[in-house]
Amino acid sequence: VQLQASGGGLVQAGDSLRLSCAASGSTFSNYHVAWFRQAPGKEREFVSAITRVVDDTFYGDSVKGRFTISKDKGKTTVYLQMNSLKPEDTAVYYCSARRIWGGSYTRPQDYEYWGQGTQVTVSS
Repeated sequence: VQLQASGGGLVQAGDSLRLSCAASGSTFSNYHVAWFRQAPGKEREFVSAITRVVDDTFYGDSVKGRFTISKDKGKTTVYLQMNSLKPEDTAVYYCSARRIWGGSYTRPQDYEYWGQGTQVTVSS
């Protein structure tokens, strides 16, 4: 599967953005999908994940209650709705996918496929 992330941009604190992760070569019916982000000088951080079949969702503590992950009915696109954005949300956001679900879901090394990243910048 190939992943294409889009939807990033420059917004002000308190604004909203919706990121998209489009699949090609397969659909997300075969993969569990997660969003990570990486700010300059920092490690890649888990943001959110959605499971393959039952669409269970998981969130990092820093985004709980503000971000929502979802999947379209055709299972070709996963979205990350980001509300009440803060300057500390500024990062490159990556979507990723894995075939097997188990163990940790927050470690980047457990995901096999990665998109190219989309920049989100939140000004104060």
